[in-house]
Amino acid sequence: MKKKIRFGLLPRIIIAIALGILFGNVLSGAWVRIFVTFNSIFSEFLNFIIPLIILGLVTPAIADIGKGAGRMLAVTALVAYFATLFSGFLSYFTGVIVFPHLIDVGVPLEQVSEAQGISPYFSVSIPPLMGVMTALVLSFTLGLGLAHLSTTTLKDAMNDFKKIITKTISVVILPLLPIYIFGIFLNMTHAGQVYSILLVFIKIIGVIFILHIFLLIFQYVIASMFVKRNPFKLLFRMMPAYFTALGTQSSAATIPVTLEQTRKNGVSDEISGFVVPLCATIHLSGSTMKIVACALALMMMQGIPYDFPLFAGFIFMLGITMVAAPGVPGGAIMAALGILSSILGFDESEQALMIALYIAMDSFGTACNVTGDGAIALIIDKVMGPERRKKTI
Repeated sequence: MKKKIRFGLLPRIIIAIALGILFGNVLSGAWVRIFVTFNSIFSEFLNFIIPLIILGLVTPAIADIGKGAGRMLAVTALVAYFATLFSGFLSYFTGVIVFPHLIDVGVPLEQVSEAQGISPYFSVSIPPLMGVMTALVLSFTLGLGLAHLSTTTLKDAMNDFKKIITKTISVVILPLLPIYIFGIFLNMTHAGQVYSILLVFIKIIGVIFILHIFLLIFQYVIASMFVKRNPFKLLFRMMPAYFTALGTQSSAATIPVTLEQTRKNGVSDEISGFVVPLCATIHLSGSTMKIVACALALMMMQGIPYDFPLFAGFIFMLGITMVAAPGVPGGAIMAALGILSSILGFDESEQALMIALYIAMDSFGTACNVTGDGAIALIIDKVMGPERRKKTI
């Protein structure tokens, strides 16, 4: 029997971009308009589903973290959150310094279609049930409330809703993303804007990769201050987890390897068994770094103001939203679409480019996330380990 060849999301995105550029140079406006019509409908669906994604993912995540917290859970969550905030601000300040030398301010993306007069053949309005900020506040309220309820009826219902949303992302949204991104690049090529945007892509990916390496070294230097050991030896021992994440693009699938290498670094079985699976869900430093850098680059490219107060609020909210990111390729960027829209004002074209940029670096972001989990485990083992051992004596 012939083995079925399966393409991952990243190869499909790359093929979609390449085909969009190729056909954008040869297809007439009538053909381009077909895909503009599809993108118009798909973006309406995205606007409809984003508040539901927030409600379905953030609510159970907060409920799970808050339930019977215990000091170790609270400390781990705080360390993971501050690590995520650090990576976000590191990305912002690096971008503010470096990106202006790499990016030329050009035509705003929303003018690409208007410049060529391309509009959809027809449009379908799908109003969202609620606004993004309403969904966020409702999620926090429900999640914190569920964490303190003795009954599980509503929590079970929210967990079922989470499964529906996760299934919608993996079965509907992610498979259609390559077509959506094909349409975006087809339209941009037809309008003559694609090459300047691709040049930005390559430059930004290079900067983010260097930032990932710096972030990992920094995390292990901090961890080494707690455990009084060589940070580079600790980091080198985590390389099997790093390369496993590169191949799988999944923090969850990498947990067994992360656990094994964390224990080889001297973390106790009890601490590693608690911290590593938890951080696979709540610690997304690499993902946060990518999203902040890509958002900043797109705003600079369009000449949109990117002042610090705006991005500070975005980063603080992004750190919370990353807790709810589903464990599928591209899941973090899907969870972040809501605040990209509500706080930074990104429209569907900018969101599509964010998705393409993010997925192009998805493996490296996941690898950064899981490798950083090992540093957090070292810190928690040093801080909480003695207390846990006292309780067992």
